[in-house]
Amino acid sequence: MVEIEGIIEQIVFTNEVNGYTVCDVKCKKETITVVGYMPFVNAGESIRLTGNWVVHRDYGKQLKVEYYEKIMPKTVPAIEKYLASGVIKGIREATAKKIVDRFGEDSLDIIRFSPEKLSMIKGISKKKAIEIGQAFAEISGLTEVAMFLQGYGISPSYSAKIYKKYGEGAIEKIKNNPYELLEEVPGIGFKVIDRMAMSLGIDPASKYRISSGIKYILSQAAVNGHTYLPDEELCESASRLLEVTLNSIEDALIKLMIDDAVYVETTEKGSRNVYLKTLYQAEVEVCRKLGDLVAVNFEEETFDFEEKIKRVQIQENIILADKQKIAIKEAMTNGVLVITGGPGTGKTTIIKCIIKLLRNSGYEVALAAPTGRAAKRMTEATGYEAKTIHRLLEIGYTGDDDRLTFARTEGNPIDADVVIIDETSMVDIILMNHLLKSIPAGCRLILVGDADQLPSVGPGNVLKDIIASGTVKVVHLTEIYRQAEESMIIVNAHRMNKGEYPCLNVKGKDFFFIPKNNAGEIVSTILDLCSKRLPASYNYDPIRHIQVLTPTRKGPIGVSNLNIEMQKVLNPPDKRKKEKAFKSIIYREGDRVMQIRNNYDIRWEKPDNPDIWGEGVFNGDLGVIVEIDEEEQNIVVLFDDDKLVKYDFSIQEEIETAFATTIHKSQGSEFPAVIMPVFSGPPVLMTRNLLYTAVTRAKELVVLVGSEECLRYMVDNQRETLRHSGLLEKLEKCMTFYEEDFNK
Repeated sequence: MVEIEGIIEQIVFTNEVNGYTVCDVKCKKETITVVGYMPFVNAGESIRLTGNWVVHRDYGKQLKVEYYEKIMPKTVPAIEKYLASGVIKGIREATAKKIVDRFGEDSLDIIRFSPEKLSMIKGISKKKAIEIGQAFAEISGLTEVAMFLQGYGISPSYSAKIYKKYGEGAIEKIKNNPYELLEEVPGIGFKVIDRMAMSLGIDPASKYRISSGIKYILSQAAVNGHTYLPDEELCESASRLLEVTLNSIEDALIKLMIDDAVYVETTEKGSRNVYLKTLYQAEVEVCRKLGDLVAVNFEEETFDFEEKIKRVQIQENIILADKQKIAIKEAMTNGVLVITGGPGTGKTTIIKCIIKLLRNSGYEVALAAPTGRAAKRMTEATGYEAKTIHRLLEIGYTGDDDRLTFARTEGNPIDADVVIIDETSMVDIILMNHLLKSIPAGCRLILVGDADQLPSVGPGNVLKDIIASGTVKVVHLTEIYRQAEESMIIVNAHRMNKGEYPCLNVKGKDFFFIPKNNAGEIVSTILDLCSKRLPASYNYDPIRHIQVLTPTRKGPIGVSNLNIEMQKVLNPPDKRKKEKAFKSIIYREGDRVMQIRNNYDIRWEKPDNPDIWGEGVFNGDLGVIVEIDEEEQNIVVLFDDDKLVKYDFSIQEEIETAFATTIHKSQGSEFPAVIMPVFSGPPVLMTRNLLYTAVTRAKELVVLVGSEECLRYMVDNQRETLRHSGLLEKLEKCMTFYEEDFNK
């Protein structure tokens, strides 16, 4: 084991997920190559290393690091070099020189203990001085926390989140109660925290450990779409995870019920369903509010209906079918209406007519959809502004603990007489609860969606449960109208939805199938379609107009591999394009990317007018990287809805390359052309509704590539993943109560 000190001259490679780093270190008169797990090190930093010499077959002699620590430079030249390296945000070469010229060997002490004194230097405001001090403190604290957590298998990216949450007291806080991280820093696996807790001496049978395990299992169930778990299933899962007795789990459940963290509901059959309390309350509140809205009737609106509908048809230059007129009439008279149907069944036409009639009668109408892309489509289709549901509810953060809040609530409802929600199949139980709370008494609610699409990513089976309950008026649209009949995309979508095989390669149409026998052939065909054939035949931009959708993330035809291969062809390395590595993926200027979680407070602006700006980018939004700025440490993305967003490197994990995406991530979106690989896989991923969802994302062209046998299997496979949801049963009970109360 050897120990050396030196200055990092160059970072050759770093894996930002696990901190594995290769760098060149200047040690006395020689430069050595150092490899090992060294999170958050930067060029220009002084470092003390402990490790062993090894000889790499290709790269020669290297120091393999077992332990490292940063040391602060002591001489004026070393301090200036350190500051000029850019390791502290806000300081570059010119500012570094000014600081050391003014404060000399005391420069680092000034930055750490008295940063406000930096404002004595021309060009550094007091605000910037404080920010520099904060950045320096964060570097020191973050490194200490990362080194502590690294021994327990927690990645640097999570170390940064933990430090942001707890600050300088992070290590002590973690030692006292590591399980708290599961709730405060979502995403860390229970098993990782559990191993840490065991090594820190936490009792395996402690009630807090068992309670945390139970809540973790219920949280994971919610991630998989469930609002509850049957108690037997929960107890079995907890017993396997925690290796404790069922009695211990029952005791912990009782404690969680007393603490109001979970709710145990006993069904009429005597079984018990265990909920996280928030999900139980959401189901109950959705039932209550729907009951209130359904109870209101607007029969007076049918007066002179035929004359009104004639005028609308003349204004819109359309002829409505009888079923469409029925849907519009039901919207006029019911407090709550569900309009459901597949593509080409006239949903958009109906919505436009409803809006026209209600606005003509003086009603204020609000339109919304779950995602930004769906809201944009709704705006384009109807001619009226639609917002995301989150924007409609005016989402924000509390100042104290950074929790999400909605400005629109029962006490401050939406200022509208009618609320129309599109793509309702994507709405989970939590969002539906917040939406219904914000709708004022006497307001109409119209829910529009395709019940045969995939269910929401979040917990619940909201649209299907509402329809199945029979407690809300539902209009099912099944007829395909003349213009839609010309599209084989729409014809085949309906055929597949009925269990019939699609008509393939009809001459002059828009639905094609290319048979290929193995994964390699499928991938090469997709690359050829994207880069050559479709751009040449249809004048498509391969980045903006063509979207590859696949059922899975893993494997040769999964999202991860397809994005790597498509990037090589559609946006290869170029000296003129900057790159940034993150999680073993190279992000490059010109890449297609997707926002993969909701960020409600990130700022966006219009590229041609910075004075027009707003906040919020949402899960599923797509764009292109237009700039990677190493000096400012950000990635600039231009989204499809013409919003320019700057991502700090610290939140780079919020975007991922998206030449290809999963079908689940495409919900609510529409693309000119969709390419889908069709191949053998797990039955849960080879389902009819997954295929149906992918096909209905295409506006102009569908190309399926792969096995016709697998395509037929998907059409035949009606399997839907079971979701534990109590909304249907609650709605039926709730409406029975309302009916009994009404008849008294």
